[in-house]
Amino acid sequence: MITAYVGLGANLGDLRRTLEAALADLADVTDVTLEAVSSAWRSAPVGCEGPDYLNAVARVTTTLPPLTLLAALQAIESRHGRERPFVNAPRTLDLDLLLYGDQTVALDRLLVPHPRLHQRAFVLRPLLELAPTLEAPGLGGLASHLPSVADQIVEREDAPLRLP
Repeated sequence: MITAYVGLGANLGDLRRTLEAALADLADVTDVTLEAVSSAWRSAPVGCEGPDYLNAVARVTTTLPPLTLLAALQAIESRHGRERPFVNAPRTLDLDLLLYGDQTVALDRLLVPHPRLHQRAFVLRPLLELAPTLEAPGLGGLASHLPSVADQIVEREDAPLRLP
């Protein structure tokens, strides 16, 4: 079994309901077990216009290879109306494979660790909430990257996401 981390985000529609439904969908994927979910974190969009995002990170265990897991994540996005009209477009649902065990994946369709995970507070904070001492290949201890994102405003919501 591989432990993987999946970033969830949405800024169109009913954000909380969408993230909770996506978690249920993720838990239903064959050979994927949903282990834990961070708090929900609200943040402004980065590199684009639009409403605030609601973000979270899920820890899963899986026997699926990385590209198969990516395909499952993209299928969930599609079921929730994800469109890709342009880079950083507002979205009903965004699912990113952040980490896949201690493996590095460098393919046209997939880069793991996610290439910007250490540059985004809305990813680092929920990720470190689940695993405070987590390390990533090529990045080292992820907590060491928090000072570089300290100027990014993210707010943890009080109400936890409902798990399936």
